Amino acid sequence: MHIEKKNNLVFHITLSGYELATLISAARWVAEGAKGELTAEAIQQLKQLVANYDRAADKLRERESNKE
Repeated sequence: MHIEKKNNLVFHITLSGYELATLISAARWVAEGAKGELTAEAIQQLKQLVANYDRAADKLRERESNKE
């Protein structure tokens, strides 16, 4: 995952196919009423996606602070 800030309201995010599929499947699950429980594998994939996001967001903050 890679995040670039284009301006205050626009970000470009590059995701792997795996990350995109995980994000879309979670969104679909929520949009369809979140019936039932997520599988352990789906939960682990979401945790990894969030960790990837956190790392990419930290890198973005570091780049932004180095510009100042």
